[in-house]
Amino acid sequence: MRRCRSYRYQLRPTVRQGGALEQARRTQCELYNAALEDRRGAWRWERRSVSYIEQCRTLTELRAVRPEVLACGVTVCRGTLKRLDRAFAAFYRRCRAGEKPGFPRFRPVSRFASFQWEDTNGWRLDEPSKRLHLKGIGALKVHLHRPVRGTPKAITVKKEGRRWYVTIRCVEVPAEPLPATGAEVGIDLGVGVLVAPSDGLLVEGDRPLRRAGDHLARAQQALATKMRGSHRRRRAVEVVAARHRRIRNTRADSLHKLSRRLVNDYDLVVHEALVVRNMVRRATPRLDGADGHAPNGARAKTALNRSISDAGWGTLVAMIAYKAESAGRTVVAVDPRHTSRTCSSCGHVSAKNRRGALFECEACGHEAHADTNAAVNILRAGRARQPQAA
Repeated sequence: MRRCRSYRYQLRPTVRQGGALEQARRTQCELYNAALEDRRGAWRWERRSVSYIEQCRTLTELRAVRPEVLACGVTVCRGTLKRLDRAFAAFYRRCRAGEKPGFPRFRPVSRFASFQWEDTNGWRLDEPSKRLHLKGIGALKVHLHRPVRGTPKAITVKKEGRRWYVTIRCVEVPAEPLPATGAEVGIDLGVGVLVAPSDGLLVEGDRPLRRAGDHLARAQQALATKMRGSHRRRRAVEVVAARHRRIRNTRADSLHKLSRRLVNDYDLVVHEALVVRNMVRRATPRLDGADGHAPNGARAKTALNRSISDAGWGTLVAMIAYKAESAGRTVVAVDPRHTSRTCSSCGHVSAKNRRGALFECEACGHEAHADTNAAVNILRAGRARQPQAA
């Protein structure tokens, strides 16, 4: 199996290299917008679709009139055009699926944070000297906090705040199998209790957005008072973005540690097959019959949606999946319906079995933490889907 992984490192450019990276970001943003206008104009005036290959052919003509756009090589320009092509492919896919289309839009420089090399031309990673050589920019220092495994195939350079990062995409990454432990676990995902394993050891959620909510709110309130286009507003925007990055990094750190512990300790991990996108939809409006709206619990639903997003269920499940693949573990997703209402002792199903965090079966009197009881049911369902050994 061709295992692919991405490795992210921080770049430490000099002042000159930082200016070159910023210039490359701006020119690639301009190329993206020009290519989008080319596609829009061709369809509007000629009813003709412009393909990625056709736009790549125009790069040879661009060298004579705008050489600065190709200062970093033609590979990075092809990566920008490929990015636009993927945006249109996603637009057509959503149209066919009947979803909200979301036509590709022009991007300001402030919303064009990254550019990529789609193959190995124009860049080279020197691990012994910890340098990333980029054509037209130079040899940049890289904080290689861990080795790159596999064969590097492409890179993406991104600016976050005042820092630069590089993501290296590798193929044929060797597996790192772990010794068998003989243990199995089912996990119930929640808001207050992030993970309730079937062995009863509850894991409280870190909830970084809730803990840092006051600091973020004050930064956003300060931003709202600044005049648009002013230097003070620009600094306030940087403060708000930094607070969001800190929250995101805190959440990712805790989820990485939790997923690593689950993969290291258990041979089989069973979780709920949750569709988080549907769970965080806003409450449906209710009409009161008098040209108005009746109460629909929108405020409570908004708070619940914020807590679900803060917990990071989808991120945790994705981390468990890719770590388990490398470690040789098994991950199973099961239908979550009735797992919280079913007694793990006798199998009785009733909504009255659960009273908040307490589960008390009406039929047999079995008592347990509600999330732990659900986790036991999840593990049992996952075991039933496993092939029986001969």
